[in-house]
Amino acid sequence: MASCLAERLGELIDLSANEQAALDGLEQRERTLRRGAVLLRENDKLPELFVLRHGTMMSYVILPDGSRQILRFLFRGDVVAMAGLVYRNSPETVIALTEVTVAPLERAALADLIVAHPRLAALLIAIDQMERVALTDRLAGLGRTSAKARVAALLIEIRNRLRAIDPSIGDSFALGLTQEEIGDATGLTAVHVNRMLRQLEDDGLIAREGGRFAFLNETALARMAYHVDRAAKLDLSWLPDPR
Repeated sequence: MASCLAERLGELIDLSANEQAALDGLEQRERTLRRGAVLLRENDKLPELFVLRHGTMMSYVILPDGSRQILRFLFRGDVVAMAGLVYRNSPETVIALTEVTVAPLERAALADLIVAHPRLAALLIAIDQMERVALTDRLAGLGRTSAKARVAALLIEIRNRLRAIDPSIGDSFALGLTQEEIGDATGLTAVHVNRMLRQLEDDGLIAREGGRFAFLNETALARMAYHVDRAAKLDLSWLPDPR
């Protein structure tokens, strides 16, 4: 069974045959969840991690006032519940946005992988830091940018992640999120999100049709969103040699 985690890590470097085989051996079991199903609830015990093999998921926390703050959107190849490496209980809830397939990943199996393939361990650290920076960018946007800039930044973030999975995606893509979900990720109400999307259309920056979005002027959209191309600034020259 080909590894979706290998696809994700392979976005960064060319994996060796031994590394590919080791990753293929991790995803031998599968579990399917319907749309809206909960994989993990906040404070659940974390006996294992998961690799997302098909579909889209999201993680969120419930705030003291009962509102929801979406933290991450998860796509094929992402590791779900990485917090299980350091915590007994989940710090977030993870649900399926579409029908999804996940592969359970035992911590012991991951420990064996780390010992046998240090470069893969280093890549997992790199991926974790990339996700941390993406969350930092979103947090900075919540506190310092306009509502329209936040929505624009999220559109760019999702399109770039989808394009990494499918390089054939150009300026047009299916977002796959409701306006409420966009709002819960950007600190806005669904009504406010709808207004911001209309403004982006009126500004000639995006177009929408049947659930699909198109970037009409990506340069101006990125400038307005204060988007930083983090992928262009990656430095993985420190990685150890493969085994």
